Order: sequence, then structure tokens, then C-alpha cells
Amino acid sequence: MKNKALKALALGLTMTTLMMMGTVPTFAEEETETAADAEGEDAAATEGEDAEAEEGAEAEGEDAEAEEGEEAEGEDAEAEDDTAEAEEHAATGTAPETPGEVYEPSVDPEAPKDQAIMVVSFGTSFNDNRKETICAVEDAIVEAFPDYDVRRAFTAQIIIDKVAKYDDVIIDNVGEALDRAVEDGVKTLIVQPTHLMNGLEYDDLVAELAEYSDAFDKIEVGEPLLTSDADFEAVAQAITAATKDYDDGETAICFMGHGTEAESNQVYSKMQDVLRADGYDNYFVGTVEATPTLEDVLAAVQENEAYTKVALQPLMVVAGDHANNDMAGDEEGTWKSEFTAAGYEVTPLLNGLGSLEDVQKLYVEHTQAAIDKASGEAEDAAEEETEASDEEAEDAAETTDETETADETADEAETTEEAAEE
Repeated sequence: MKNKALKALALGLTMTTLMMMGTVPTFAEEETETAADAEGEDAAATEGEDAEAEEGAEAEGEDAEAEEGEEAEGEDAEAEDDTAEAEEHAATGTAPETPGEVYEPSVDPEAPKDQAIMVVSFGTSFNDNRKETICAVEDAIVEAFPDYDVRRAFTAQIIIDKVAKYDDVIIDNVGEALDRAVEDGVKTLIVQPTHLMNGLEYDDLVAELAEYSDAFDKIEVGEPLLTSDADFEAVAQAITAATKDYDDGETAICFMGHGTEAESNQVYSKMQDVLRADGYDNYFVGTVEATPTLEDVLAAVQENEAYTKVALQPLMVVAGDHANNDMAGDEEGTWKSEFTAAGYEVTPLLNGLGSLEDVQKLYVEHTQAAIDKASGEAEDAAEEETEASDEEAEDAAETTDETETADETADEAETTEEAAEE
């Protein structure tokens, strides 16, 4: 029994030893497997990151391709727009100015005069109409004032850039024209705007000119087209004379002005009142961007059933973009399309006010008034200077007389003293 117990104990110890010996390779295997698993996971992670990086690179490449495609499409669209704009501009005729040089109506670059008239216009890129309107006004001023250089400036930079781009014609803006006049030695500058009214653009021009007040001996600004009551009457007579062939009792003659948010917008209602007062009941005045509106004019025309036809004409110095598109265009919402839709036979007349000889004469009169004002103020200044000199001379003479009187009195006193001593 005792031997069996010892055998059993020995057997148990042996088994325990063997089991303990067996655990060493088991733990090693587990650590190896764990390390292998970790390496596998790292490899998988790396593969995943590589895949993500590849996907990111592909996405970036696709984005870059998309951007390049969009840029190419944009460039193509821009090229198409430029081509269309170039064709549209070519349809306005050949530029009347000489390409490649600054346009001045009458300036000898070798011998500029020291007195000049600067004709300032908003401008138009419609070449044929620019010749008929702005150039015509400038030419009338050149003819009227041969003793002055006549210079040009536009206020619309977009028009200046467009004419330069497509016609290689260089036109100064106001600042450039003023700088050029200073450089050329101009002493007396008369600025005649072709603006229709004393509005925001006219105010901007006056403000810009004020910055150059010390650059010239004299600078004077002429009045816009519609300033005095006489101006309104003269323009009313000019536009009715120009459209008399349509004054047949069946035609409503409608003038389209630009319009402004400024108080000066009242010139349109005033012109309407002048036309009514002169008996032109079939003449109507409206604007593109203010009041009276197209709807106002259409409603007024429809009040008289006698009208079956409509003649459209711009109440603007030039017949440019607004006249050709907003007034005479075929698109929905234009004056022509709206009157046509209302059942009228429509005839657009693309004649700017600047093409009318009576209007050109009015600008000449305003220029003359500015010259007279400048000359009058110069004469007043000279007269004041002369008067001041005369006063100084009189003061000097009085001082001399007083000195001589004092000397004579002193001599008499001395003579009296000498006589008393004798």
C-alpha cells in the first residue's frame, strides 16, 4: 500500500514536470502568433494607407483634370464671347479716328495752344454713331473757336477700353486729358460736357476738375444741354422738326431717355410739359432706368385710340447701346417688342441728339457762355488789380503830399524863428 502511494506520488510529480515543460513551447508559440498577428495588422494598415493614398492621388488627379477642364471651358467660352463681341462691334462701322494715337479733335502736338476747350462725353463704342454725334459736336466747336485747341475726354472707361481693344483708337479719360493739357502748357481751360443734364455724372466731373484748379490759370465749366428754359424750348423744336415726317395723326412719337436716380431726372417730365405746351400732344417722353417708365409711356399712348403706329427715338446725345438694344432690340422687354406686342406698327429711329445741327449749335452757345464767363472773371480780376494799383499810387501820392506839407511847415517855422532873433 505504501509502495503504491509512493508510485502514485512519483507519477504525479513526473506528470507535473512534463506538463510544466510543455507550457514553455506553448507560451512561445502564443507570443510568436501574437507578433505575427501584429505584423499582419501593420501590413494590412500599411496596405490600407497606401490604398487610401492612391485613392487620394487619383481623386486629386481627377480634381486637377476637372479644374483644367473647367478652365479650358471658361477660356473657350471667353474666346467665343470675345469673337461674338468683336463681330458685334465690327457691325457698328469703322472708327472715325486715326488708329494708334491719342485722338484730339484739333491739337497740333508740335505747337499746342495755351488755351483749350475740352469736350467731355460719356462716350459710345458704336463707331458710326460716334461719328454722327460726338464727333459732330466736337467739329462744330472746332469751327466756332479757331483760337482754341479742342480736346476730347470720355467718362466711361469701359467704352475707352473697348474702342482701344477693337479699333486701336486711344481716347483719354478725364484725368488723362487734364494731365495732358497741363503737360502741354495749357493756361486757360474751358470744359464743355455733352451731358444731357446736370446730374450725377456732371457733379462727378465738376468735382474732378476742382482737383486741378491750381494747375491752370483759369478753368471754367460749360452747362449741360438741358439747363435753362430756353434750352428746353430749343431742344423741343429740334426734335419735333427732326421727326415731323412721322407727325401724321396716327403715329405716337416716343422718346426714350436714360433716366437717373438724381433729382435732375425731372428734366424728362419738364420736356414732356414743354412739348404739350407747344401743342405736340402725340409726343411722349420716358426713360430706361427711371420714370416715366416704358409702362407709363405705353399706357399714355393707349389712351388715344387714333394711334396705330409708334416711332421710337432716343432722347440721348448718342444712339448707342441703350438705343440699339433697350429701345430697338427684338428681345422681350424692349420698347420695340412691348409696343409691337400691344398691336402697334413700330419704327425705331436710331438718331442721337448730337446729330441734330440745332443741338450742336446749343453746345456751341454753352461753350461761348463759359468762355465769356472766364474772360469776364479775368477782366474783373485785372480791373481789381488795376484799382488796387491805383489806390496804392494814390496812397503813395498822399503820403508824398503830406511829407512835402510837413517840410514846408518846418521851413516856415524856421524862417519865423530866424526873423524873431534878428
